[in-house]
Formats: sequence, structure tokens, C-alpha cells
Amino acid sequence: MTTPSDFQQKLAKYAEVVVKVGLNLQPGQRLMIRGAPIQTPALVRLIATMAYTMGAPLVDTEWNDDAMLLIRHQHAPHDSFEEFSDWWLDAPLGSMKRGDAQLMIYATDPDLLKDQDPELVDTAQRTWFQKMHPASEMIQRSCVNWAVISAPIPSWAAKVFPDVPVEAQEATLWEAIFEVCRLNDPDPVAAWQSHIGQLASRKDYLNCKQYAALKYSAPGTDLTIGLPRGHIWTSGSLVSESGITFTANLPTEEVWTMPHKDGAVGTLRSTRPLMSHGTLIEDFSLTFEGGRVINSTAKKGDELLRKLLDTDEGARRLGEVALVPHSSPISQSGLLFYNTLFDENAASHIALGAAYKFNLQGGIAMADDAFAAAGGNLSIAHVDFMIGSGEMDIDGITVDGISEPVMRSGEWSFDV
Repeated sequence: MTTPSDFQQKLAKYAEVVVKVGLNLQPGQRLMIRGAPIQTPALVRLIATMAYTMGAPLVDTEWNDDAMLLIRHQHAPHDSFEEFSDWWLDAPLGSMKRGDAQLMIYATDPDLLKDQDPELVDTAQRTWFQKMHPASEMIQRSCVNWAVISAPIPSWAAKVFPDVPVEAQEATLWEAIFEVCRLNDPDPVAAWQSHIGQLASRKDYLNCKQYAALKYSAPGTDLTIGLPRGHIWTSGSLVSESGITFTANLPTEEVWTMPHKDGAVGTLRSTRPLMSHGTLIEDFSLTFEGGRVINSTAKKGDELLRKLLDTDEGARRLGEVALVPHSSPISQSGLLFYNTLFDENAASHIALGAAYKFNLQGGIAMADDAFAAAGGNLSIAHVDFMIGSGEMDIDGITVDGISEPVMRSGEWSFDV
């Protein structure tokens, strides 16, 4: 059993990994912490302390309260869900233009909006995507070093561990996060550096291959995804426009690139639920033709899935393909985290919506029209969901049409 002293030591290690490995915060660089749940002050304070120790002149924090969102849906006028406060955009936009590092803390109640009007949920979500797009675009092109992490809140911990006594749920979730984030290692920073090196070797191999397409085969999935010429595989380590190397997601187990927006053909089946703005979409399938979703079904959240697909034209096309081994620590934990940051690192996944311009040679300098002409997808949305499992095989298709194994039974089929 973890003692209070052990917990504080691991929490301090977490803050160190976040600042040194996730953000790689530079001396003299400011930090903006965004979306911090109001239940997580201890972690936020440790991160701020570490940031100041590393030479940050200022740490700003934007707090988030799930309850306020629920209150809005329960009591606000139904014609008010296109309302938006400009400061939500102005603060991060100004911060990034100044060169400040950005840390997002993503933790929410998976069932927060499950009983609310899906029309209002969709309107609020669409408004958020549209209004925040300028900031999202800056993140997508890594104009600054940024990272996304998470921390337990009571409602989320209860969802993940419903059979654990209430008073122990948050601590149990913390232990799971410590494990998958390599914080139980004697030297977590060194462990992360080694892991990031392994991921880099995988992406280097795939970049040399320059496959024309990937072929996915699994129960319920028979899908081919075309890849554009000049696509770039990326792993845990990214580089900002100012040359700062950082790790955008903690944890991360993926190697990813962008698909050709017109290249997806076939059918896929999700292997883990998708959480979208407090509502779960479960056991869903998508059928693609010419890169576009032409049919969708879901056992739970079907209406929300259809509305998500109708966000804009690009929301029906793919913007990311990511490969994750079934043996990843998140997968081996046996847990469903109901949190995309963790669950996407349990299985190979894809994303509907916007592609990252840095995943294409010369993409960052391209205007939107040129990026789209090269195969890049444009959208205000970017929604990851899991399709991988221990039953999935993935083949790389060469430009000559030769099929080569990339993954077998959910594991890498090549050595690095």
C-alpha cells in the first residue's frame, strides 16, 4: 500500500517528468496551464514549483469545473448554446504568440452529459471547435512546446473503479497513472528518454519504407488507408517552431502519420469507447468510400456520432493513423480509462478530422488549399478513437503493390 510519503514522492516525480520531458521548459520561458480541474491543486502547484525552479518567469493557470458545464446544460436557455466567451481563445492565443509553453490537463467525468439533450451537446461542441480553431491550429503545427497530461478527479475515478470503495478510488487511479507513466521506475526521466528513443527507431523505419497504404484486418475491420507521398511518421518526440524538443502526450506509446484524405476504403470497428464532450459512443462501426465515411452505426451514442461526423466536411475523413502495440502498459493494465489520452495509447487508433501539417514534407509552410491538394484533411475537429487489439494485423503496401507485415496480432512485426 502506498504511504502518504510515497505518494508525494511520486507526485513530485510526475511534475518533474511533465516539465522536463513533456514540455522541456526552457529557462526564461513562461508556462500556461490550461483546463486544470479544480480538484487537482496539489499537482498543479508542484508543476508550477518545478517550472519556476527551471527558470520560468511566470506560470498562469486556467481552472476548469465540470459541474459548471453540467449546470449550463441543465439550466441555460436552449437558444444560448452558441454563446462563447472570447477570453477562452484570447488567453492561449496571446500566450502562444508570446512563445509560452502550453500544458493541458485533461480530466473529466465520462458520464457528465449522458442525460443531456444531444442537440445542445452538439451545438456547444461545434461552437467550441469553431471558436477555438485558431488556437488548435497553432498547437497542431507546434508553434510552441506543449503537452497533455491527466490527473484523477472523483467522478472519473469512480467510473474506472466502480467496485473499489469510494474513499480509495482516486488513490487507485493515481496508482494506475503512476504505473503507465513510468513513475514507478527509479529514474522516470531516464526511463522516458529510453522509451522515446525506442519509438523514434520505429518511426525512422516506417519513414524509410514510405508505404503507399496500410491494410488493417481484424474482426469487424477490413480497411485500407492510403498514405500521401511525402508523409512523415512521428513519435513521442516533437520539435517546436523555435527548435524545442518536447513530448506532447504523457503517456505516449504511438507512432503516427497522416493518411491521404481520399484514401480510406472499407469498414472498421471500434475496440474501445469514444468519449466526446462528456458522452460515450460505444461499439461503433464506420464504412469508408473514397476516403469519406458513408455509413455509421453505434450501439450507444449513435446520434452523437452522426452529429460528430457532420461537424464539417472534413469530419467524415481521416486526419491521423497511429500504431500502438497491444503490449503497451496501458493495454496490459486491463483498464478502460474512459479518457482518450490513456485509451488511445492502449491500441492502434485513427482520428476523424484535421491532419497535422507537420506530418507531410513541407506541410507546415503550405496554405490550406495546397495541403488539401497534397492529401491533407482540413477540419475544425480532430477526434481519436481506438480500432486496434490483439487480433489485428496491419500490412504496409509498397508503391509497387507488395504487402509487408507491420503488425501481427497487435504487435510489431519488425525489429529495430
